[in-house]
Amino acid sequence: MATILSYTPTFNPSKIHDFKSSRSYNTHFKTSLTQRNKISPIASSTRPIYTPNHISDPKYIRILDTTLRDGEQSAGVTFTPNEKLDIARQLAKLGVDVIEAGFPAASEAEMETVKLIAKEVGNANTRENGHVPVICCLARCTRNDIDKAWDAVKYAKFPRILLFIATSDIHMKYKLNMSKMEVIERVRSMVTYVRSLGLNDVEFAAEDASRSERKFLYEILGEAIKAGATTIAINDTVGYSLPGEFGQLITDIRANTPGVDNVIISAHCHNDLGLASANALQGAFSGARQLEVTINGIGERAGNASLEEVVMAVKCREDTLDGLNTGINTQHILMASKMVEEYSGMQVQPHKAIVGANAFAHESGIHQDGMLKNKSTYEIMSPEDIGLQRSNEFGLTLGKHSGRHALKTKLSEHGYDINGKELNDLFRHFKSIVEKKKVFTEDDLVALVSNHDIGACMHI
Repeated sequence: MATILSYTPTFNPSKIHDFKSSRSYNTHFKTSLTQRNKISPIASSTRPIYTPNHISDPKYIRILDTTLRDGEQSAGVTFTPNEKLDIARQLAKLGVDVIEAGFPAASEAEMETVKLIAKEVGNANTRENGHVPVICCLARCTRNDIDKAWDAVKYAKFPRILLFIATSDIHMKYKLNMSKMEVIERVRSMVTYVRSLGLNDVEFAAEDASRSERKFLYEILGEAIKAGATTIAINDTVGYSLPGEFGQLITDIRANTPGVDNVIISAHCHNDLGLASANALQGAFSGARQLEVTINGIGERAGNASLEEVVMAVKCREDTLDGLNTGINTQHILMASKMVEEYSGMQVQPHKAIVGANAFAHESGIHQDGMLKNKSTYEIMSPEDIGLQRSNEFGLTLGKHSGRHALKTKLSEHGYDINGKELNDLFRHFKSIVEKKKVFTEDDLVALVSNHDIGACMHI
């Protein structure tokens, strides 16, 4: 048996600047450890007391993060046990309600890692902020999987087992080789078995629910609830749904599934058509009260709904979303993103929403002028909301599309007071350079002034 004897941290937060080499990252994502320690985490709401099948606040959305399970299923991604523990600790600090820590039946090492997370992260005496996340792990509808899952997760204060089985015709025929009645009986017996172990928190996930025949889906979900499931997950496993369709699916399940009022509905959305976050949000608007997400949206194929996108959409559009809210400490988002990026080896796209290097960077002259006059002209959220301290207040990046206002502001940051004809001459020289040079750095700016013959150039 593989046993983890000790834990050695492998992530160094002080090296956060080193993760990116792009100009936008270097300009805008320089966050010192001292600065970060001064940030007070801001939760979107007061977290209700945890009850598996009920949420006292009808507008509260539980966030289940599956970075350590579904995220690790990304092609080419493998987390070490210590990396998984690091990420789990960061997820707890972030305020995630449920951490899906892994799939214990996959290997002895995986089971021991889930066990370690359950002990270290899933208990009150390890949590400085008082929040203790539910520790969850995946199991197929077999006794062997369930026994291994229980052996791993039972050490948590709030343990959960997530059982799943496919419910679409194509999966039942070609993958499971089982009839509908056989699948129903398997679900009924395995949920009952989990509850017989003394566990009162059971999630049942209908794999490929979005392509399942509706009447059958209502029936199998009802049987899972009757057998003791406390959360039912509606999976858009291959990212096939459009937001309107997925929202209607949640609405129909609420209207037609026996016992559904006594459980939590969860939405698990994949990104094959680029709609995972939109589908998750539509699911919440239609009545789902748990959303299953990953940091940076990593996961199978095109990935999962992105935690940062879903959470910040709820935070920014709470009015439009009828007061929906989460318990996420959003100022820990950037650190979580960078940690997962480093450990997974999956570089975040520069234009990725919320956490991309360009997400709070402005190069267009029109946009820069607006930002200098009022930041809300081109930013719908503050970078500080996600834990980002920019090296310059307005996120200006000099380039081909920049204007005089931005150039003058950047010059002022370096102590140069240049106006009138001198500024116009320098701006023309600057534009001639950036037409040919893709990356214009701070050093280039200083060199531009030093090499340009401006008699009236004054150093403040």
